Amino acid sequence: RAGTERAGTERAGTERAGTGRVGAEPEGSAPEGPGPDVEVPGGGSTAPSARVPAQSRDGHAVDRAATGPEPAKPGTAAAPADAPKSARRPRTAKKKVTLPRTAKKSLADNDTWRTARLFPGSALKSDRERETRATSVVLSVMAQVPEFGRRLTAAFGAPAGRMETFTEVTLPHGESPRRPDGVIRVERAGKLWTALVETKTNGNALKPDQVQAYMDIAARRGYEAVITLSNDVALEGSPLVDVRIDRRRKHKVALWHLSWAEVVHQAQMLIRHEGVGDAAHAWLLQELLHYLQHENSGCHGFQNMGAAWVPVRRGIDEETLCQGDARALEVIENWERLVRQVCLRLGGELGQKVLPVQRTRRGADPGARRTELADHLCEQGRLNAEIRIEGTPGVLGITADLRTGKLRTSIEVPAEGAGYPLARAKRLVRRLSDAPADLHIETLVDGRGPGPRGTLERLRPEPADILPKDGAQITGFRLSLFKGMGAGRGSAETGFIRSVDDAVDRFHAQVVAHVDAPVV
Repeated sequence: RAGTERAGTERAGTERAGTGRVGAEPEGSAPEGPGPDVEVPGGGSTAPSARVPAQSRDGHAVDRAATGPEPAKPGTAAAPADAPKSARRPRTAKKKVTLPRTAKKSLADNDTWRTARLFPGSALKSDRERETRATSVVLSVMAQVPEFGRRLTAAFGAPAGRMETFTEVTLPHGESPRRPDGVIRVERAGKLWTALVETKTNGNALKPDQVQAYMDIAARRGYEAVITLSNDVALEGSPLVDVRIDRRRKHKVALWHLSWAEVVHQAQMLIRHEGVGDAAHAWLLQELLHYLQHENSGCHGFQNMGAAWVPVRRGIDEETLCQGDARALEVIENWERLVRQVCLRLGGELGQKVLPVQRTRRGADPGARRTELADHLCEQGRLNAEIRIEGTPGVLGITADLRTGKLRTSIEVPAEGAGYPLARAKRLVRRLSDAPADLHIETLVDGRGPGPRGTLERLRPEPADILPKDGAQITGFRLSLFKGMGAGRGSAETGFIRSVDDAVDRFHAQVVAHVDAPVV
């Protein structure tokens, strides 16, 4: 009786399919999947056409895709042919891991208890120890955290693949073998990409003879690049190290530079904003970031305005600095390095793209542009820079007046919305309710440039004081803060570099961040 019912069921299925073969599927139809995607140990899921082996009664695996659907048991009704398939669950990307906004409460009894660190920096004493440890720490984290290693090597032409890093590798070089600080190797599709690494910390300058030797070794051994890593910031058209490249060699070696400030920036972007794929990798990057920012690590980025800083300032005060002075050009280059480092630091903290603005024609010679800026410095005694922060309505300007010893940070915002001029002025004052009272507000008038101006303290009770008396059209407002400038060339609390960092941070936190804030 069971065999008769099974045969009847097969004949009915044949009649519904409209074919002359039992079990044939209509042309163009896809085989049914096993239902929802099934998680696999590797973290992925099975494809829709894959089948999960079922266990038979005797314990052997039976592939349902090969044997076909199980026949209906006697006494049970067959499933209708047009029964809806089970809904597949949506496939979502794995959530990225970032550091929490607020740190967890410490379990220490008091602030004197030091947290155990993976990379301690308190015992570092000599420059050699700093270089050796910094190289080993950075290269090891690059190899263990793929997102971080890829970030640092992609700009140097390295492929995306399996990365291994090495330190203190001895390579033959004539009668005296050389030992670069590190080696980076990336494998992809059976091919190797190799770069030699030379590291400097604590403001020590790169040695041209060392870099030249590594370039020659890399060319002979078929390596692709030599990477220098130091506190200096590279500028276009102004190499940190002059090396001789043999054009007769068929194999070309590229020379790249990486600043410690850029390493810190990439680590901040990953663990604070963009995230990594593993919690352990996020912890590793956090330990690396803590080590690089430790006072003894020597990896603090650009920290010195150079030997020409004091003579240039004195020459501006005494009006003895002449155009064409090489010392003024050196100050301009170091000022540009400082501005680039400010962009890296601010971008890492905000999680936004922050870039310096250079108002020159595309393809212009960088050396000629810096020479022109050096002449302006000798004539006017001011250093000027502009940075663009993604998401802000204007460009943030920085002016260091060496004659008066004042730093000015400013931004121009358009006159927002429709309505009467007085309504626009009131909206601006309400947005700046938490800004410093000494904030300068200047009206920009169409076709005339600057208009009425005043401090926020004076304009809060009387916003109409900032309106033009003749009813001219208002195009925007310029917001400015002034701060005293440090005199020293270093990064001490009274130095010029620290004063620029503090001025930019204060202006962005107290002014720029409130420009786009909703009006209450």
